[in-house]
Amino acid sequence: MSPENLFGKLPTPCYILDESMLQQNGEILAGVAKRTGCRILLAQKAFSNYDLYPVLWPYLDGTEASGLYEARLGAEEMPGKEVHVFCAAYREEEFDELLRYAGHIVFNSPRQLERYGPPARKAGKSIGLRINPEFSTQKDHAIYDPCAPGSRLGTTRTQWDTGMSREMVAMLDGLHFHTLCEQDSDALEITLKAVEEGFGDVLPRMKWLNFGGGHHITRPGYHIPRLERCICQAQEKWNLQVYLEPGEACALNAGYLATRVLDVLQHDGMQIAILDTSAACHMPDVLEMPYRPPLYGAKEAGDLPCTVRLGGPTCLAGDVIGDYGFSAPLREGDLLLFGDMAIYTMCKNNTFNGMALPGIFVLHKDRTLQSLRQFAYKDFRQRLGQ
Repeated sequence: MSPENLFGKLPTPCYILDESMLQQNGEILAGVAKRTGCRILLAQKAFSNYDLYPVLWPYLDGTEASGLYEARLGAEEMPGKEVHVFCAAYREEEFDELLRYAGHIVFNSPRQLERYGPPARKAGKSIGLRINPEFSTQKDHAIYDPCAPGSRLGTTRTQWDTGMSREMVAMLDGLHFHTLCEQDSDALEITLKAVEEGFGDVLPRMKWLNFGGGHHITRPGYHIPRLERCICQAQEKWNLQVYLEPGEACALNAGYLATRVLDVLQHDGMQIAILDTSAACHMPDVLEMPYRPPLYGAKEAGDLPCTVRLGGPTCLAGDVIGDYGFSAPLREGDLLLFGDMAIYTMCKNNTFNGMALPGIFVLHKDRTLQSLRQFAYKDFRQRLGQ
């Protein structure tokens, strides 16, 4: 069925969450967990649409949070599941409340562990420290490389040796590393060797090891058997529990962004279409990574007779989604459907230029559509004042 037939009556722009794809992703992740004994968490920084948490609930062991609000959301919306939290630095005025929601607290530095580890231990929490193996596997997305020189994320071995007392080491239940971004298991395999080289003497004392996120497990072609070997080898070698906390893998290809063409221009021999959606406001990773989202019915620029540059309506000159190939020129009112729009979209969108936030719909397994949320002027106004 064409996008126009399925989504043509929806107000644009709007996000559409695909229940069937979420379930399919969950089944893949649950299979990894069943075959290896690892535990898999939803990294809510990528996907926080809690109305769909019941779809993922049967397949996951819990949620991962980056702070108080996400920890509370995970505790409230995935009841009975684990809540893990990592933050580069915790706020004193929030820490007691955070302890009400999270069962696993991961610290970023020896100083944070020294300061907040004792109250976390007293509250009966499992305590971890994020490590930096100083081994970069990033080539295309430097902004997401926690192992870059001067990184603020994770404790290096030198920092460990100079900052960790015997009492602080004794507080630890686990170690955490997060070094990947949209990568296959070969990057994990070589990273694990660096982790062992840097912290192999510490790991046998730990109860768990968190491999972090960035594992593109549900992407077609991802090498799952190698991932499972990495998990099993780590658990057997160090006699500990392995955790994974992917965000993208949970909701990969499980959402769309529907938009319509507002105007069509010609400049320097190229057609330019102004859409009612914005890269800067509604799909920030397009500019931040950068990232070129898939588009239904289109191909790479030059692969079809008509190449069109798609841009948003804001005043930002760089509010450009990308150049795409079409079989015919676009016209005002045409409906376009971007794919892979569940992750890092609704969590990161904004109202720059007074742009309205897209509505949110869910496409159920029976192909019926349900409106979850519509936004209006008051949502723009209230976030900036009384």
